[in-house]
Amino acid sequence: MTAAPETVLSLHDATLRFGDRTLWDGLDLDVHRGEVIAVLGSNGSGKSSLLKTILGQLPLSGGTETLLGRPVRRGDRRIGYVPQQTMADEGLPLRGRDLVGLGVDGHRWGVPLPSRRRRERIDELLASVGAQRYADSPVSTLSGGEQQRLRMAQALAADPALLLCDEPLLSLDLPHQAMLVDLVDDARRRLDLGVLFVTHDVNPVLGIVDRVLYIANARFLIGTVDEVMRSDVLTELYGAPVDVFRHRGRVIVVGVPEHVPHHAEAPADPATGAVR
Repeated sequence: MTAAPETVLSLHDATLRFGDRTLWDGLDLDVHRGEVIAVLGSNGSGKSSLLKTILGQLPLSGGTETLLGRPVRRGDRRIGYVPQQTMADEGLPLRGRDLVGLGVDGHRWGVPLPSRRRRERIDELLASVGAQRYADSPVSTLSGGEQQRLRMAQALAADPALLLCDEPLLSLDLPHQAMLVDLVDDARRRLDLGVLFVTHDVNPVLGIVDRVLYIANARFLIGTVDEVMRSDVLTELYGAPVDVFRHRGRVIVVGVPEHVPHHAEAPADPATGAVR
């Protein structure tokens, strides 16, 4: 009998509130090694806030949250983090290898001392994401996709057990989106990571996703893509008609209620105009 995969992250009866507003309530979720979970929902639904609680930046309003059996804490090196794409300031005197190096020893006090082991580790990380050719280029001169390769390498520097990706595909063109998704898939298989991948659009990650966590109206659903991304299921979740179509391997969601907080900020599918 094959042993069950190790649980990396466990949330039990987790609740997050801001004042009188509840983002989600009673969330039970286990993330296992080797598993990719896409976190979906409208803007303001609490997707990124979920990652902040895991990073120890936001306390839960109720319930428990453990990483490898221990309470989550800020700065835990067992968690890797890939943020949204933001272009580096022009003229920033930081090379690609310097950015990756921050993941190796940026948590320590003082200026890192040069060493053969440190250099070899950075070179190994650069090679793992295919970023060797611009390792010595200023980060500010690199494209968004190139910078995200480096951030991926930085996130993997401490050999984490859990990888958090917070809308990392925003502002990237389709080829670079596919590149980053491939890097995430390679890392989870090679390093046996658990992955939480926050995204507006499930389509770029459909090929690697094991389960979906969909958050809306302070409620949530957890299941496979086929179990969650259905008209009847999302209609019940939102309490209003929602249509889900599948076309040429893509999932298109139409009719998410406009009264959902901040929903108008969600981007639309450029081909169909459908809200993601």
